[in-house]
Amino acid sequence: MGLLEVSVTDIKPPAPELGPMPDGLSPQQVVRRHILGSIVQSEGSYVESLKRVLQDYRNPLMEMEPKALSARKCQVVFFRVKEILHCHSMFQIALSSRVAEWDSTEKIGDLFVASFSKSVVLDVYSDYVNNFTNAMSIIKKACLTKPAFLEFLKRRQVCSPDRVTLYGLMVKPIQRFPQFILLLQDMLKNTPRGHPDRLSLQLALTELETLAEKLNEQKRLADQVAEIQQLTKSVSDRSSLNKLLTSGQRQLLLCETLTETVYGDRGQLIKSKERRVFLLSDMLVCANINFKGQLEISSLVPLGPKYVVKWNTALPQVQVMEVGQEGSSYDKDNVLIQHAGAKKASAAGQAQNKVYLGPPRLFQELQDLQKDLAVVEQITFLVSTLHGTYQNLNMTVAQDWCLALQRLMRVKEEEIHSANKCRLRLLLPGKPDKSGRPISFMVVFITPNPLSKISWVNRLHLAKIGLREENQPGWLCPDEDKKSKAPFWCPILACCIPAFSPRGLSLQLGALIHSPVSCPLLGFSAVSTSLPQGYLWVGGGQEGAGGQIEIFSLNRPTPRTVKSFPLVAPVLCMEYIPEPEEEESRDGDKKCSAADASAGVHPTVCLGLQDGSILVYSSVDTGTQCLATCRSPGLQPVLCLRHSPFHLFAGLQDGTLAAYPGTSGGIPWDLESPPVCLTVGPGPVRTLLSLEDTVWASCGPRVTVLDATSLQTQQSFEAHQDAAVSVTHMVKAGSGVWMAFSSGSSIRLFHTETLEHLQEINIATRTTFLLPGQKHLCVTGLLICQALLWVGTDQGVIVLLPVPRLEGIPKITGKGMVSLNGHCGPVAFLAMASSILAPDILRSDQEEAEGPQAEEDKPDSQAHEPAPVPASHVGRELTRKKGILLQYRLRSTAHLPGPLLSVREPEPMDGSALEHSEEDGSIYEMADDPDVWVRSRPCARDAHRKEICSVAIISGGQGYRNFGGAPGGSGKPALCGETDSALLIWQVPLTL
Repeated sequence: MGLLEVSVTDIKPPAPELGPMPDGLSPQQVVRRHILGSIVQSEGSYVESLKRVLQDYRNPLMEMEPKALSARKCQVVFFRVKEILHCHSMFQIALSSRVAEWDSTEKIGDLFVASFSKSVVLDVYSDYVNNFTNAMSIIKKACLTKPAFLEFLKRRQVCSPDRVTLYGLMVKPIQRFPQFILLLQDMLKNTPRGHPDRLSLQLALTELETLAEKLNEQKRLADQVAEIQQLTKSVSDRSSLNKLLTSGQRQLLLCETLTETVYGDRGQLIKSKERRVFLLSDMLVCANINFKGQLEISSLVPLGPKYVVKWNTALPQVQVMEVGQEGSSYDKDNVLIQHAGAKKASAAGQAQNKVYLGPPRLFQELQDLQKDLAVVEQITFLVSTLHGTYQNLNMTVAQDWCLALQRLMRVKEEEIHSANKCRLRLLLPGKPDKSGRPISFMVVFITPNPLSKISWVNRLHLAKIGLREENQPGWLCPDEDKKSKAPFWCPILACCIPAFSPRGLSLQLGALIHSPVSCPLLGFSAVSTSLPQGYLWVGGGQEGAGGQIEIFSLNRPTPRTVKSFPLVAPVLCMEYIPEPEEEESRDGDKKCSAADASAGVHPTVCLGLQDGSILVYSSVDTGTQCLATCRSPGLQPVLCLRHSPFHLFAGLQDGTLAAYPGTSGGIPWDLESPPVCLTVGPGPVRTLLSLEDTVWASCGPRVTVLDATSLQTQQSFEAHQDAAVSVTHMVKAGSGVWMAFSSGSSIRLFHTETLEHLQEINIATRTTFLLPGQKHLCVTGLLICQALLWVGTDQGVIVLLPVPRLEGIPKITGKGMVSLNGHCGPVAFLAMASSILAPDILRSDQEEAEGPQAEEDKPDSQAHEPAPVPASHVGRELTRKKGILLQYRLRSTAHLPGPLLSVREPEPMDGSALEHSEEDGSIYEMADDPDVWVRSRPCARDAHRKEICSVAIISGGQGYRNFGGAPGGSGKPALCGETDSALLIWQVPLTL
């Protein structure tokens, strides 16, 4: 394995130790010393654990007679522990010398880079991680079959000072790098810019993140193989499922333990059982779980379950059904039966008369409320024809009933929504009946939390799209062994659409932006499967002729045009400007008057045209009006637009950067008064990049860094040695900026702080096997999204390169992948669409219940009425009497004109009438369930709120081409001619 056995003397090197803290340190230096102390302490404890594995377990087992574990098995179980210990002993020696001179140098980052960038570290850790599952299964088997071995493990655990099991010690190498990463992130936070350790800390973070990612991926693949093997064991050798599982063609996309539930015809829960559900790349398998094994062993080593396959179905035939969708989604001729167990058990279920709030019942209740509302509306109409005036029977009270019923319906819809949050209903094909009619049956699973449900719906949807011809395969990984197996997190080509609606217009694509909107009308599954909510604005035009904007809505399963309009000149660039954040996050009323709020906070879209016009449009929801226009100084074509909190920057053809100041009024930028003009250089300003407090502008091969507020030039540098080459694209990730150039197939990485050139990658080497003999390749698009760098080329090929996610240096370390779906001509742009999944989907019900009461329908004439009673309060007061207080905002009718219509004597008017009592005229019997007012309690696991981002990547270019087959491809996406401008849209799996 390239490792030499070296005899090392037993003389221990001194343990690293920090001296006393010198005086006069800054608070940051004190914190850095403490973090260094944590690094030393955690490394010491880790090395001790590795030594214990060898001294307390491996060595005694090897020397034992008779052997509790054969020497061969011992070698497998403790494979590579010795080498890992050796790596960390060397690191500890180097750490000692660093710690000794800490107060004079304060450098640690380069030590991490030197110690953990060696290939030997990755090799020994990879071997260890890949072997881990195997090692644990040997230990587990030995525990079950060899009492002496089990006794040995128990004895060792009892004797150890911290009672950690062998498993607990052996899992530590798998957790080591994530711990290092957290410590280095803390160190980086407390290292100021310009500090000699800063760049090396960022590089160290990148090294460790890359290492951890590779090990994670290997662990994931090893676990996946183990799960599939475990499943295969449960299937007879001759079955077709066994052949499918052992063919090695399938990837395991998701597997989880879900609870299968069976409901009777009245919505009552009949039974529930845990199942293991496997989503493979082309099939869904459900298995029973049998945990057979002794409890005492499971405390020493995790026991894997045994599976018995219950059913398996090809993916295209699986449908996700939401409550209330039954009538519409599938063919009426299908006979729908409940799950197999339901028919036999339903009689018993009814006998117990135990009615659970199963969604079928909830849905029935909602329909009953809708019918009741229709009746109450008729009653209201009749009340309006009364001649007399009665305190508790008049239009105010009747309208209050209607409002109360509407509120009950909202609560019921919420309950259905809550039930759906963790309820995965799948419609599967069954065996046809005697007459040959297809039968479908419904399986209902309860997921552990809403996130899990979203994950299942999303992965099922993407796995189905992944089976389309154009995605089989969609990506090629140019590995040494030429395997074209793309990893499971690949973006999946969802659709290809013509960019401009009147086909045949040979318009050139200019730019594209995504304007997000959250669509509250979408159901739970729709949100999990749809493209990011909002609108795509596509701009283009024809040289010497006019321009055009085409707006697509992404709020449906496939994008559709909602609006298009012509412009005087071709669109060259666009910028989306979101609502100012302060208005949202702090109390809006304090910051701006109502008139301002209605005008000022809407998002806008800025367009830059060939004729020097800059146009500002309102978003689609507010009617896409043109809010402002202006002409650039000297009517120069506007090549790029970027916004910062204080300015809108326009890069012009003649080398000028025009900065339009922000305003507090309706339009975010003051386009009326002349802009501040800065000369960046003699050639065109091709691209702009807005970083925290600076703006980077490129002109030719030079990049100028300006202060975003004062507009002063801070520094400038040459990004390319050739004066004839221009910087055409800049994208930022972590602490680096990737740049592409007007000629040549290379992209370069620069540090955002020191402006150092850190890496250069030649894209052409990644595409040679796809375009043999293609020497000259030019990069025409760059985009960074979710740890992937997308590179578009002038040959229509798109390359994907992995970059780190964290705040380190975004160096490219992996081979990357090449898309087999691309364009016939150059890639005009790469853009990202992303939207946050509606946060109320993940919000716990408690928070919703405590939200503001609906007061929008409060008429002015009744402003003097007492405040509405919170719903839950009403429910509590009513526990004395079965029935619902059908009221919305009336606490009492005592203040209304007219006598009280009642058999009882009127109450004395001493103010007690305002107290809520049973005689009050606003109690109306309607249902026998007062708890309907009280929201269901939140699920404990929902407590952590987390934003989930739905992401799609859009590439624009001429036509569509599948590089795997003939030009024009095959299958569905060949909707676009070879000359039409086309958009390819990839969906990225939700990261949960």
